[in-house]
Amino acid sequence: MRIPFFSMFMTSPFEGLQEHAEKVKECAWAFQQAIECHLADKCRTFEEFRQEVIQLEREADTIKRRIRGHLPKGTLMPVYNFLLFRYLREQDQVIDAVEDALDWISFRSEPGIPAELEKEFVMLADAVIDPIEELSKMVGEARKYFKNYSEEQRVIIKNIIRNLRQQEHEADKAEDMVKQKVLNMNVDPVTVFHMVRLAEIIGSIADHAENAGDMMRAMVAR
Repeated sequence: MRIPFFSMFMTSPFEGLQEHAEKVKECAWAFQQAIECHLADKCRTFEEFRQEVIQLEREADTIKRRIRGHLPKGTLMPVYNFLLFRYLREQDQVIDAVEDALDWISFRSEPGIPAELEKEFVMLADAVIDPIEELSKMVGEARKYFKNYSEEQRVIIKNIIRNLRQQEHEADKAEDMVKQKVLNMNVDPVTVFHMVRLAEIIGSIADHAENAGDMMRAMVAR
């Protein structure tokens, strides 16, 4: 009979992962609002949301350090520690990418995102919100799975991971749309670079969410 590895912890590390995932999820709303405010040329409000994301990132870092510092030493199955830390790293990079995207916008607030690209950037920003929110759901289901190793619970997690992959694919398409359009616009080279790089940073949010899903799949693999 397989012994649930995480039952050896007095406190499951997935409780910390869930707390961290909730911080990441909180930043999704602030990120979406910041993008909308920037497009509406309300830069003062944009800065407020950017600072909110910065604060959430700091809080997430505190949780991350706590998780890393409180895992028992000398476990019987260290491979789980490796996967756990890899998962945490990818989930943490989601919120890092959100912060990077807003910082990148702030570096060149004027003239901002060209009006002809607003629709595409809204679509891209919306496309990365779902993967962020899916992480919290996935960790919650994983907490249940590692208590009883239910095959039904495992299937639920695998379905979430498939959703993450599809959502990342949709975000890739939205990113490509931005790049294709901006590279064919009659704008200055600095704007082209700024917009292409912004699209890449926003797109990386979904990339890290998908990577976290891959790490979760490895943890629940049999």
